[in-house]
Amino acid sequence: MATLLSMQFLHAQVYQTKEPLAHTYSIVARDSATGEIGVAVQSHWFSVGTAVSWAEAGAGAVATQSFTNRSFGIRGLNLLRNGLTAQQALDSLLATDEGRDVRQVAIVDVNGNVAVHTGKNCIDHAGHIKGNGFSVQSNMMLTTKVPAAMATAFEKSKGKVLAERLLSSLDAAQAAGGDIRGKQSAAILIVPAKSRNQPWNERLLDLRVDDHSNPLVELRRLYNVQVAYEHMNNGDLAVEKNDMQKAMQEYNAAMKMFPQNLEMQYWTAITLANNKQLNKALPILKKVFAADANWKELTRRLPKVGLLTVNAGELKKILAL
Repeated sequence: MATLLSMQFLHAQVYQTKEPLAHTYSIVARDSATGEIGVAVQSHWFSVGTAVSWAEAGAGAVATQSFTNRSFGIRGLNLLRNGLTAQQALDSLLATDEGRDVRQVAIVDVNGNVAVHTGKNCIDHAGHIKGNGFSVQSNMMLTTKVPAAMATAFEKSKGKVLAERLLSSLDAAQAAGGDIRGKQSAAILIVPAKSRNQPWNERLLDLRVDDHSNPLVELRRLYNVQVAYEHMNNGDLAVEKNDMQKAMQEYNAAMKMFPQNLEMQYWTAITLANNKQLNKALPILKKVFAADANWKELTRRLPKVGLLTVNAGELKKILAL
């Protein structure tokens, strides 16, 4: 009877709709060069990023999966923020968790310390590997090769930016068999090493693919889009400093990544026009207007708010395209 009651209690603890069954693979890591901290994940489960991946600038990152205990994310980060190491935080979380045998949790702290737990009742194939400043973990995998593939990919990509390394690790997991059920969602989250007490502005990368037939391909596409827009932002900053050479380098880098993106082309042309390079702007604007006339209508509205500073004759040339 005691055994039956304990099993019923465990069932009540871990089989709840509010705690998703995120059987999956993930990686938590700290970049030793920049101090950036990240977590990335893929699963055959809807919106896995809302359950598994947690990170905070100046604290660390947490991946909570298998029979997921979402509270481990917030609670784990709170413990790290208050000075506990990754291992101390993990020990604290598991100490009062009746479902620890079906949990899989990994934590990396701001100093690169790593702690990971794979419960003895996680569904095969389940396992983890700790490395220097990172941990990879997986459960319900098709093969036993996933953790080793992830760790190898991460280590071999040393020297690249953290985002690229995390994405490479996820790709390696999928190539080694991945989730036995297939693919559905993925996410990546990266935060800076130190907090400026601006949590609303301290996510360097925060991308999710909630439902897709090939989530890792889509996640990488979104990452590339963000990189392109970062080039656009860098171009804008260069314009503010009147460094037009740098600005055009950044704008061209963005447009090279996404040559069909009209918005990138448009704002590059507007910047050229505002900096006395109308002859270079006109061919770009002509192409944009031909693809979508709404951009011409938007152009009419820019002088009023100071975003297009050409004279009346130059504006006439633009709108005549």
